Amino acid sequence: MDIDLNADLGEGFGPWRMGDDEALLGIVSSANVACGFHAGDPQTMDRTVRTALARGVDVGAHVGFPDLAGFGRRPMQMDTRELVAAVVYQLGALAGIARSAGHRMTHMSFHGALGNMAAADAEFAAPLVRAVADFDPALTISSSASRAIEDAAERCGLRVRTTFLADRACDEAGLLIPRKMPDSVIHEPERVLARVRQLLEEGTVTAYGGSRIPMRVHSILVHGDTPGAVALARGVREVVEAHGRVVPISRQPA
Repeated sequence: MDIDLNADLGEGFGPWRMGDDEALLGIVSSANVACGFHAGDPQTMDRTVRTALARGVDVGAHVGFPDLAGFGRRPMQMDTRELVAAVVYQLGALAGIARSAGHRMTHMSFHGALGNMAAADAEFAAPLVRAVADFDPALTISSSASRAIEDAAERCGLRVRTTFLADRACDEAGLLIPRKMPDSVIHEPERVLARVRQLLEEGTVTAYGGSRIPMRVHSILVHGDTPGAVALARGVREVVEAHGRVVPISRQPA
């Protein structure tokens, strides 16, 4: 079994650092790099990409709403054309920085509120996914379970790879539970690791309501901004390696 181990990185801004990107890039196989809208800035992006290249880690654009103050976790009402342009702008920013560093952008993911809205709404997701395809049809979309994103990607000829967010609760459809709900974010490391073991051994995830739902994934994500992220990532990697190999999605079979 080949599983990508992924983290959201590059989420500092200017002199402010968030999480230990240096340590995490020694553990994960791919990174979603903030592109300056919900977090990050050009120098942070460049540093993250160059470190990832030195460690043999894939990079992808982590695309969010233009919401630095809210870390991209607040829903925003934007005109579709404006939002599409914002998506393309962020893809272009990371692709350019990666190219100048001698690296390449292999994938993208939607961050925070933008990702949650796209995952739950086919009409909302369609133009955003089309924008990704128009920018680079070779990109892979890394997404939590979402029929809306998967269907839109299929229409555009894009590859989607499902990512399991190890520390986030989901509903019976696999959609993430809003952060305002109690226990939507799972903080206890042993609970997170137990979820990963269940996923790898049974192919199921326990939904927020208690039912077990089937889920086939290609990647497991650990949030880089949460306390204890480095130790948790090491623990998740150990669980994955007990069941198979850690391999980025770009090197997994089609």
